[in-house]
Amino acid sequence: MNKQIGNFLFKETSIKGVYKIDVNKYGDNRGYFMETYKKTDFDEAGLVYNFVQDNQSKSKKGVLRGLHFQKKYPQAKLVRCIEGEVFDVCVDLRPGSPTYGKWEGVVLSSEKGNQFMIPRGFAHGFLVLSETATFCYKVDEFYHPEDEGGLMYDDPDISVDWPDVGEILLSEKDKKNLSFRELNKLGLFK
Repeated sequence: MNKQIGNFLFKETSIKGVYKIDVNKYGDNRGYFMETYKKTDFDEAGLVYNFVQDNQSKSKKGVLRGLHFQKKYPQAKLVRCIEGEVFDVCVDLRPGSPTYGKWEGVVLSSEKGNQFMIPRGFAHGFLVLSETATFCYKVDEFYHPEDEGGLMYDDPDISVDWPDVGEILLSEKDKKNLSFRELNKLGLFK
């Protein structure tokens, strides 16, 4: 079900709590203006979060960051791409969820100005599709480096349908991310 509230069109996905968000952009020959977040509109849509930190990264084509999650301090994320284009993905890691282990993805671009709302309890990552991309996101829990976990981006049990960009570039840390089965054996999602 889609809900238009203010300048935001909230689109429910197949995973409860995950929303694709289109944003009205007002432009003319001088440029454009858009709201990227308005608490009252998000609250009315049922997306009630207290964002405490904003993050930003810049990456080149083929960079895949993720799939990351925090174990004891999970974060809800409102993500967008302010330069270029990325394929953004979340994987449901909520115990007892009917979509546990399922993924949802969306192409985010600076041209569209669209966003992706990911609740707590998900692994998250993105792949850069353009020559470069600047990615921004709000979180509702502070980052705790010692609490971070990682899920393999190419896990066969999850089977994310990543776009073909040629070579995938991973950090050394992300090359060591565990499989979904390994993470389940560790009991991280109970």
